[in-house]
Amino acid sequence: MKLDKKLKKLFRNSIMLDIGEEKSYTPCQTRFGGLPDVPAGFAWPTCEGKEDDGTVKTRPLSFLAQFNCEEVAKYDTEHLLPKKGLLSFFYDCEGMPWGFDPKDKGGARVFWFEDTAVLSAREFPAELADELRFPMLKINFTKEDSLPSYDDFSQMHPDDDIDPDEYDELLEVLGAPKAEECSKLLGWADTLQESIPYECELVSRGYYLGDGLQNIPQKDVNYAVDTAVDNWVLLFQLSTVSECDFELMFCDCGSIYFYIRKEDLKARRFENAWQVLQCF
Repeated sequence: MKLDKKLKKLFRNSIMLDIGEEKSYTPCQTRFGGLPDVPAGFAWPTCEGKEDDGTVKTRPLSFLAQFNCEEVAKYDTEHLLPKKGLLSFFYDCEGMPWGFDPKDKGGARVFWFEDTAVLSAREFPAELADELRFPMLKINFTKEDSLPSYDDFSQMHPDDDIDPDEYDELLEVLGAPKAEECSKLLGWADTLQESIPYECELVSRGYYLGDGLQNIPQKDVNYAVDTAVDNWVLLFQLSTVSECDFELMFCDCGSIYFYIRKEDLKARRFENAWQVLQCF
């Protein structure tokens, strides 16, 4: 089958996020930064991190963004996300975990609060540094077709001998050009390095990937390579956020990616999402 015909079967809907322009607080609206809307008794998520002197310290995660599912629903043409409630994302912006170590679990958290009527703004914990408290910014949505990156496609079709530059040119012809820096919900990730799903599969099974794949049983590597791209879906991709004198950058112009298994997304088990950081 020709490459273009293979790709036309792989279109997914992405919800593109335009983040910018400071906004005032409105309860339970979609936004980047500011104070999160959470239920009473909510325990602010924390993780364990090493200090410069080698000591281990418990530190609070930064609140990244929240999405009102009713606002998102009309852009979610594949009906993957909940139709009501609030979806909220937190990340350790001090330690910036990469996601290739099972010990990174807890460095990023996703919460779904089904009943927005019981939510209210929660103040930042005193231990969270001022520079890790982000301004409240507006998020606008648009729909866009997306296609897999060269890395994802090569993972699915390892026997296809394709030049990466020719592949990216074809994405443009098909109306889904590769984006070097963007933020989105759902669809295909704009990867900066290798394909992410197989990494999520292996790390979530407890395998450390900092030394490559040589210490991982071949059967588990084969399973991840064969199934991960289909079993794991992009939930949230966040790239550099810049507005006036504020900038949040992940390492060197990188992005963070929250992935989740299809079965967990369907069952609304957002606590099982896994996060990976990539940069140039």
